Amino acid sequence: MKYLLWLGFALVGLLISCEDTKKGSEVKTETITAQKKDSIVVKKTSEVKKPETSENSYPKITNENVVSFLTEYGANNPETKVQITTNHGEITIDLYKDTPLHRANFVYLIKQQYFDGTYFHRIVKDFIIQGGNSDDVSTPRKRNKIGKNYLLPAEIITGRNHTYGTVSGAKEYRENPDKKSAPFEFFIFLGPQTSTRHLNGNYTIFGRVTKGMNIVEKIANLPADEGDWPLQNVYITEVVLL
Repeated sequence: MKYLLWLGFALVGLLISCEDTKKGSEVKTETITAQKKDSIVVKKTSEVKKPETSENSYPKITNENVVSFLTEYGANNPETKVQITTNHGEITIDLYKDTPLHRANFVYLIKQQYFDGTYFHRIVKDFIIQGGNSDDVSTPRKRNKIGKNYLLPAEIITGRNHTYGTVSGAKEYRENPDKKSAPFEFFIFLGPQTSTRHLNGNYTIFGRVTKGMNIVEKIANLPADEGDWPLQNVYITEVVLL
């Protein structure tokens, strides 16, 4: 009888111990769950969008507002010196004041950080290197945000010809009797002068390289495919105003 009574007390103790262990396990699980909830809150807080800066508050540029917009923008942003940093070195450019729309457009794109992350995507040895495009999805997104369909009116200066180091606006390969420039791409001319017949009077020259033509030459001599695209991407890592 004593044995049975002792056995009964032992079973009751065992049940109480198991119940305590179970409760401890539940508390631990609840603690982990609470920590997970806290981490989600922190993540959501970090994902809150920051207010757009004033540079991003400008309206999209269109063919209807391009002249008025860039005229006003150029008056408020008179910079003329540019530094292009590539993965091969730096190139310094002076922008001409007598091509005000092209100058203002280039300055605007720089301040919008459009060129950062694009490439010198077309290189022709002893002729040109062309920049401002890439095969990254961010490039068309940037263009869409700025205004993907506008063109720059020609600002061709009589007697100003393409020479070693001139910077010009590119044009789209389509019927373009008004000689308007594609706003997002530019090219630096290397020569020779015998290759300028189809360029002079047809493309707006809006600047000149003042430092770093050795870098331009280096880029122009890189291997390229049949479409003039460099076999290794030539990154424009940053463009700033000096």
